[in-house]
Amino acid sequence: MSSKNYFDSVSDQWDTIRQTFFSDSIREKLCEAAQVKEGSTAVDIGAGTGFVTQELLNRKLRVIAIDQSKEMLNVLEQKFSSSGAITCIQADAYTLPLESESVDYVMANMFLHHVEKPGQAILEMTRILKPGGKLVIADLDRHDYEFLRKEQFDVWLGFERSDIKKWFAEANLSNIKIEDLNEQCCCDSCESCSSAAINIFIASAEKSSI
Repeated sequence: MSSKNYFDSVSDQWDTIRQTFFSDSIREKLCEAAQVKEGSTAVDIGAGTGFVTQELLNRKLRVIAIDQSKEMLNVLEQKFSSSGAITCIQADAYTLPLESESVDYVMANMFLHHVEKPGQAILEMTRILKPGGKLVIADLDRHDYEFLRKEQFDVWLGFERSDIKKWFAEANLSNIKIEDLNEQCCCDSCESCSSAAINIFIASAEKSSI
């Protein structure tokens, strides 16, 4: 099963599953790191069923929710379409169907470790940012919980923060900050006695206006 097929299959249960992994405070911290402003446009990459999208809508932003799973987006759209401030797009991380320099913020929560080429994905996220726009990513520190490859279809077992900083720098992002969220992502194996508790970081940066 691929990552896409996995998320298609759990789309109707994802909101409940996700609650066991990490707290709602992460989406608040993403918005605070980006210093989001009402009326701006934000892209939620790997939006799933709308965990981050909900916070952005609460703060009165226009949201473009992007995910490879149409089933996940269907759930998201059912939840939030009445807001009139959301657009849902099925796409992958490498070919975002948006114009260059067209959005104010790009956010990706627990998305990057499902991507085979994180550096390339970061370049594409940066492309659609307006000069002065901000990219904010929350993801997992490097870990050794191999069962997550099989059960959650993780491509990467978290990241070294130095690699995140390198990919941001290669995308010509500035004001790079990588901070500990003081929170862990927790998950129990379905097939063994293993349990994961992994530190979460938040990385933010700004697209140069030059």
